[in-house]
Amino acid sequence: MSLLIKDGRVIDPATKLDDICDVFIKDNKVEKIGRDLKIDVDRVIDASGRLVMPGLIDLHVHLRDPGFTYKEDIETGSRAAARGGFTTIVAMPNTKPPIDSPDRVDYVTVKARQLSSIHVLQTGCVTKGMKGEEPSDIRGMAGAGIPAITEDGKSVMNTRVYKDAMLLAKECHLPVFAHCEDKNLVQGGCMNEGEISRNWHLPGITNAVEDVIVARDIVLASETGVPLHLCHCSTRNCYFMVKAAKKAGMQVTAEVCPHHFTLTSDDMIEGDTNYKMNPPLRTKEDLMYLRKGLREDVFDIISTDHAPHSAAEKERDMEDAPFGIAGLETSVALTITELVKPGIITWMQMAEKMSYNPSKVISREQSGSLAEGREADITIIDPDVEYVIDTSAFASKGKNTPFNGKKVTGRVDYTICGGRVVYSQSDEVSVAKE
Repeated sequence: MSLLIKDGRVIDPATKLDDICDVFIKDNKVEKIGRDLKIDVDRVIDASGRLVMPGLIDLHVHLRDPGFTYKEDIETGSRAAARGGFTTIVAMPNTKPPIDSPDRVDYVTVKARQLSSIHVLQTGCVTKGMKGEEPSDIRGMAGAGIPAITEDGKSVMNTRVYKDAMLLAKECHLPVFAHCEDKNLVQGGCMNEGEISRNWHLPGITNAVEDVIVARDIVLASETGVPLHLCHCSTRNCYFMVKAAKKAGMQVTAEVCPHHFTLTSDDMIEGDTNYKMNPPLRTKEDLMYLRKGLREDVFDIISTDHAPHSAAEKERDMEDAPFGIAGLETSVALTITELVKPGIITWMQMAEKMSYNPSKVISREQSGSLAEGREADITIIDPDVEYVIDTSAFASKGKNTPFNGKKVTGRVDYTICGGRVVYSQSDEVSVAKE
């Protein structure tokens, strides 16, 4: 099938292209980019007034499969991702059982090929059973195609074990994705430590819970030489530590999630567990430094940490409800509304942080660019349309978000993966009308 995307504003960080162009797709590849292309094709998409970016890549997604498919599964998570503009997602391994062996990696890979219209990459655990006692079969999982190792959901507290796993990851040319949380400092905390937590009589989580492990992991990564990717950074000190590590020439990248650059603990509604996430919503000062870091490219990547839960789980009280927010279907709108439209980052930076930079972290050479010859993974966005987020329209099983009812700007109109349209907003509207 051939496809021509007409008159869109094409933004490609890899080639520094930012211009009104046509994109011709043939045999699943970007065949040609140019002005006013005259080519006979099977389908034409009018992208006038739209942004045409390399397909978005989310490095941090919980698909809950195997073991927790009542929250999400590969099929529904992939649909949610396509609706959110993502052509590639990276699944975390804290499932039941955890993804700590080649066979378990293969389970997800095979199922994704059968059920997903986008690329699903499965990470592997740092330690066996996520118990933190000995490294998992990192070599075997590397052979099965994992893009990274991570213990997401917790930190490996045994530094010796963690260092051994880092050395194995380096040997296998894999990055380490770090969830930075000193469990000995958490002490049952369920929101940011501060005046609000004290007023609500809830145990708090201090910035040190995150900062201590960020510092440790940067030091270990420097010593072992493994590429380190810091997940869901949320504190002021993260900005300073990542900036210093980059200045020192270390292989460190870092992500920020939309909920952390949009909300603070001041925005929380007492008793509403949709505001409960890990790391927690921090202070206005922390948010300012996250935005500053995104503007200055200290923070390289925007990821969702998509963490769907059932309604029943989120109906528990604040201390007992699970941490997490469903984020795949709101990420683009929040990034545009909170960062691009106010002038904090540019459209080019958005494409860098949501596609090009993530592709480099996981060494996915065919993604992250619209250069001729690359795989035709493309996201088309209407940057100016305004609407209200409605969780009832989510493709995800998870409706757990504090953004339901929020007015936003910017919407994904098309998601194209491997040259095939896997999501169309116009089709969704027509189905809704029926």
